[in-house]
Amino acid sequence: MKKLLSIFVLAAVPLSLLAQEKTLVWEENFDGSLLNMDNWSYETGDGCPNICGWGNNERQIYNKDYVAVKDGNLVITADKVGDKYYSGKINTKDKHEFKYGTFEIRAKVPGGNGIWPAIWMLGDNISEVGWPASGEIDIMEFVGRQPDTVHTTLHTPASHGNSVNTKVTGVDKITDDFHTYKIDWDENAITFYIDQKVVYTFSPEVKDDETYPFRHPFYFLLNMAVGGNFGGPEVDDSIFPEKFWVDYIRVYQ
Repeated sequence: MKKLLSIFVLAAVPLSLLAQEKTLVWEENFDGSLLNMDNWSYETGDGCPNICGWGNNERQIYNKDYVAVKDGNLVITADKVGDKYYSGKINTKDKHEFKYGTFEIRAKVPGGNGIWPAIWMLGDNISEVGWPASGEIDIMEFVGRQPDTVHTTLHTPASHGNSVNTKVTGVDKITDDFHTYKIDWDENAITFYIDQKVVYTFSPEVKDDETYPFRHPFYFLLNMAVGGNFGGPEVDDSIFPEKFWVDYIRVYQ
């Protein structure tokens, strides 16, 4: 009887949960009133002279004054001052980098034509091998010109950096509230979730440095671009200022 009971208990627990039980190894809750510089670094400027427009003809100038911590949230603001656009961008490069695991972020995106908030990751070897050889994991990209849609994308050398390995998912009234964005990542596949629902799995048949450059540590980036090849090209100046809210980041391994 005891044996039958134990079999029943195990059967009642999804095997996926048993296999995926992980430990919280890092979290950022954006407590206090200042950005924790032990976790983050600012990226500033317009990308010039090396990659003007950040490689996408973006219009914003990144400035740390447009990054704030308020009420337990990171708040990135995009605004137009005079004839220039400003916004914020931060990363965990050389401070917190991760290889494999479950990564969950709770965030609220703003609406409006021309904005482009993103939650993403880059390979820690980007300074040595460049992009896209480093690989790029776009956990969430939202472009205001495409209301109620989320882009989840992977950039690889095999795709020449283009958005080939991607999925566009509809999320009704996305700008009204916070949503959770998550990936499960291991040596063979990356699975994307929105509000705990699987929306895309990437697992190429051949896995090498060209097709699956995701077998080394990656770091986080959070930003909100303005305009550009993806976010624009038209920008509705009447929407500014706009705010991108991030509640938390959790990493399980």
